[in-house]
Amino acid sequence: MNILTNFIFMLFGFFWLISPVIAVKKSYIVLLGSHSHGLEVSAVDLQRAVDSHHKLLGSFLGSSEKAKDAIFYSYKNHINGFAAILEEEEATKLAKHPEVAAVLPNKAKELHTTHSWESMHLEKNDVIPSSSPWRKARFGEDVIIANLDSGVWPESKSFGEQGIVGGVPSRWKGGCMDKTPDGVPCNRKLIGAKYFNQGALAYLKSQNLMEELPLIVNSTRDYKGHGSHTLSTAGGSYVSNVSVFGSGIGTAKGGSPKARVAAYKVCWPLPNIGGCFDADVAEAFDHAIHDGVDVLSLSIGSPPAEYYDDIIAIGSFHALKKGIPVVCSAGNSGPSMATASNIAPWILTVGASTLDREFQAPIELGNGQRFTGSSLSNPLAGRKLYPLITGAQVKATTAFAQDSILCKPETLDHSKVKGKILVCLRGGSSRIDKGMQALLAGAVGMILCNDRLSGFEIMADLHVLPTSHINYNDGQAVFSYIYSTK
Repeated sequence: MNILTNFIFMLFGFFWLISPVIAVKKSYIVLLGSHSHGLEVSAVDLQRAVDSHHKLLGSFLGSSEKAKDAIFYSYKNHINGFAAILEEEEATKLAKHPEVAAVLPNKAKELHTTHSWESMHLEKNDVIPSSSPWRKARFGEDVIIANLDSGVWPESKSFGEQGIVGGVPSRWKGGCMDKTPDGVPCNRKLIGAKYFNQGALAYLKSQNLMEELPLIVNSTRDYKGHGSHTLSTAGGSYVSNVSVFGSGIGTAKGGSPKARVAAYKVCWPLPNIGGCFDADVAEAFDHAIHDGVDVLSLSIGSPPAEYYDDIIAIGSFHALKKGIPVVCSAGNSGPSMATASNIAPWILTVGASTLDREFQAPIELGNGQRFTGSSLSNPLAGRKLYPLITGAQVKATTAFAQDSILCKPETLDHSKVKGKILVCLRGGSSRIDKGMQALLAGAVGMILCNDRLSGFEIMADLHVLPTSHINYNDGQAVFSYIYSTK
């Protein structure tokens, strides 16, 4: 028996030794410093840079042909380096080469997300005081603002030509690369639109996330809305008589309404991943500097990192060397200490701790108590009082009370909800879906109450039925009122 056991172990060991070990390949960014050429780059300069990248990587992989297959970006304009698919051992060896400044993994960054211009006296044209820096700067006339984000929606009036005088500045070398039927056309306001997705594709393939590949499209069009929002905030044209579903009616405008704008799409709608990959961000920086932008704007980022390990810090450094200031958001984390991102000293980092506006949705209880919540949904008509009931009180027979109070799908007894205002606790499912479940159950309205963890954070969502989102303390008062009247 022992002889047989030993033989089996020896046999397994033999097969283990002769079985090929498949090395895992990932995407990396290899940085080599700066190119020697200036802002004016010839075709010969560009080809020489690409050839040098192939030669360097080929010395590790065995041939220039293998290097060409591995490299998916050559940063050839101003950032000197390349992005490639490599084995971890290859990346480690490459990092020790004397010509290599750094080898960074191709990580993902996240999107960050206003009337911030009144402090600069940027209001309607006819009331801007003569002392305003915006009047002296002619509202950013002919300044070219580039935005690295999720793209642009070109049909938005914020990117129309109204108020734009003259043709595209002659120094501009960019354009709209997207010629598909769903593409982004250029005009005298939106003078540039490019997309970069090879870093995102390389990451998904290396992580075997093939089901996510259809989300990466060859278009600069903004399907998320974030890029259109941030670009119009920076340089959107004047658009009169706008509102948020009837609230806040007024004139929309960017900080530099007469500026020219260019969108560089580097962010893709990948759930739970981040979507803005460093390799794509580096390529966008390289293109934007070459295209001749005057200002770079980014509302994306990641947790604080060392400057040499942060592609936004590195790209911004290259931009500033060419006289191009870079403006970045500080992020959506906090208020804890050390949560701001994009904090390299050569970046103009913008943050805010408060917001001085609300989309109010007041509620009044039968005992006269009033609370002010938030919502973008239409209010209930008139001043009629409706019965209040919690999700826990109308749970379906097969549901648990801890699920029905959260108004999760298939947890509510429709016959008990119909014609009432349903009170749901935040958590466990999306805020919008809770309203959908309330509507499906026949509720006339919903009060969404924060749990303890959510505290005082209330959101102005566009709900499918009249809704008010209230904070934790107010929610506890509403629950107490309901249970005291039963």
